[in-house]
Amino acid sequence: MSARPLPRPTALSQPHWDGARAGVLRVQRCGDCGAWVFIPQPLCTTCQSDALVWSESRGHGSVYSFTIVHRAPHPSFATPYAVAIVALDEGFEMLANLECERAQISVGMRVRVAFRALSAEISLPYFVRE
Repeated sequence: MSARPLPRPTALSQPHWDGARAGVLRVQRCGDCGAWVFIPQPLCTTCQSDALVWSESRGHGSVYSFTIVHRAPHPSFATPYAVAIVALDEGFEMLANLECERAQISVGMRVRVAFRALSAEISLPYFVRE
């Protein structure tokens, strides 16, 4: 099996990845309108302000939508696995793996973030049942 491809942090996204490595879900928040912004952006996606600061999310939310992947995008991914859009309690959505019994997954299911170290630099956020 080949090595799993890893995210490549940019100057813009590095604080998110540093947080993940520390076991914290860091997300941008607008200092002007208060909106949470994920994925990392140079401007607020609600009001276009550049007053974005990195804030800690509690990492709790509910499954908005999900799918079970049966055809891996890369040979290093073991199938089947679940991917979900999670609606975080703070008001933003995040796409991530969902690790629990697939038969138990349902829209609205409460979840919380967890982290898995894939290298010395990269830890991936994923979600588990609350």
